[in-house]
Amino acid sequence: MNTLSGITVVGLTGQTGAGKSTVSKIFASNGFAVINADIVARQVVEKGSKCLAEIEEFFGNEVIDNDGNLERKKLAGIVFSDKTKLETLNTITYPYITGEILRQINEFAERNEKLILLDAPTLFESRADDFCEIIISVLADEEIREKRIIQRDGLTSEQARKRMGSQLDEEFFSTHSDYIIHNNSNIETVNGIAKELSEKIRDCYQNK
Repeated sequence: MNTLSGITVVGLTGQTGAGKSTVSKIFASNGFAVINADIVARQVVEKGSKCLAEIEEFFGNEVIDNDGNLERKKLAGIVFSDKTKLETLNTITYPYITGEILRQINEFAERNEKLILLDAPTLFESRADDFCEIIISVLADEEIREKRIIQRDGLTSEQARKRMGSQLDEEFFSTHSDYIIHNNSNIETVNGIAKELSEKIRDCYQNK
């Protein structure tokens, strides 16, 4: 629960490949300021950053290219094959990510943006759910998600399943969320559900 007076932060999370970005776009079109945690995660490991230095210290210079940038695919290949190393990476990066998210929330608040959507695939793992008053999770069947991930990221089936296996399970999302959106059908259906939900949350905020 966030403690920013007059600000409503909605956490949007869910399983990889479930179609979270589709829901995020609908909320943005309905007046929500959006913080994209994937973009934040890229910002905090930019060349010369303290976070990148810590990653290099633990994982070695093989995850850094000749220009001093993070080799994302190499790092992903390491951590998604070793749960302990993934946990170490998360321990390094999450404090930087949550710090930047909080900075952006405060920046939006200063600009009088009262409705904020925090689009974060690792919302719970990073403890960023502490900033949120409402949590929405987007879920989809395994086979559908695997196909989407392969198409989206150009991965093999094995790589896609490793990424899926590194996440929290469906039961966790179901029991820790205020709203669940199942995205197994066509995009028009999901758009309609997201639009209705965003309007409901906006109206509740306006009637506070």
